[in-house]
Amino acid sequence: MDLTLGLAWFRSTVAGNEVWRFLAWLCVILLAFLAGRIARHYGKRAAVMMDRHHRNMMAIFFRAGSRSIVFVLVCIALKSGLHFLVMSDTVSVFTLTASNILMIVAITYVLYCLVDALCQMWAIKAARTPSRMDDMLVPIVRRTAQVTLVVLGLVQVATVLSDKPLTSILAGLGVGGLAVALAAQETIKNFFGSMTVLTDKPFELGDRIIVDLKYDGVVESVGVRSTRIRTMEGSLISIPNGELASKVIENTGKRTFFRRLMDLQIAPDTTPEKVERALAILREILAGHPGLHPDNPPRAVFFEVGTTFLTLRVMYWCHLTDYWAFMAFSEGVNLQIMRRFKAENIAFAFPSQPFYWAGGVQSNEVLK
Repeated sequence: MDLTLGLAWFRSTVAGNEVWRFLAWLCVILLAFLAGRIARHYGKRAAVMMDRHHRNMMAIFFRAGSRSIVFVLVCIALKSGLHFLVMSDTVSVFTLTASNILMIVAITYVLYCLVDALCQMWAIKAARTPSRMDDMLVPIVRRTAQVTLVVLGLVQVATVLSDKPLTSILAGLGVGGLAVALAAQETIKNFFGSMTVLTDKPFELGDRIIVDLKYDGVVESVGVRSTRIRTMEGSLISIPNGELASKVIENTGKRTFFRRLMDLQIAPDTTPEKVERALAILREILAGHPGLHPDNPPRAVFFEVGTTFLTLRVMYWCHLTDYWAFMAFSEGVNLQIMRRFKAENIAFAFPSQPFYWAGGVQSNEVLK
């Protein structure tokens, strides 16, 4: 009798369908969910194994597949399990539309993950190349491709919902796109600004740049909207690419040498012989130093005669690409100048300030 009651309950109808049909539909969804969870678990384990064997590319694809497998299998089960149900025409059209939208979302999500995996592979290969321009290009391509996929997915959803051909949807988007373009002028400007930065190549990731003689720092990232610069004070500044493309950019990271111009002021009572000796000392100090290039020899000249000091102008080009190496080089030059001038009794000029006696006679007193 219990068996009869059980069979009768399974055959009882709810919303025009026997109970067993709903249970079969739910079982298909549950099995798909469990299969997806198992596949995701083993996919993650496979990715870990690939990492251990230094097969990074395969690990990326396993992780990308693991992200989407559960959702995709559940969407397929939802659509396939509808065959167990008996539905009216109106309900059938609604469920078919909903299932088609879910399948579009699932396919878009799979492609989204695939693009992310391909860009990760590209980023790994870009990190191995000496140029950093491809490192800048990877995030922009990733974001552009992902946004394009989302837009195409939305267009397909609109096609399903409106039951109109794709050409009609695109025509409507063309009219609406004009309004969007007017409302998003800054965003479009920044996007084309990023394209200008990538094609013109004024800098690369890791370069130290000075923007409009105002912002001095290292380029950390270049996005679709803005470029981020880590300043020498430690702050992170985001400059819209639309503005950056029209600004003056000094790329100190591409510097091949440093030029230093130095004026040495010695005492005005220095004899001509000591002036000549001072020039000889300066030329001796700079001659043969590492970092100096034969095509740009150092210069030391007697530049100016004044009432309170004599000026010796020194100019040299240091072919070092590292700023702090140049600073260390200049520090060594300064110390040698001080020692050699002191040994030769060549005195530097001290600043003086005019003042007046009570009787109105001007005098210059050396401030010590």
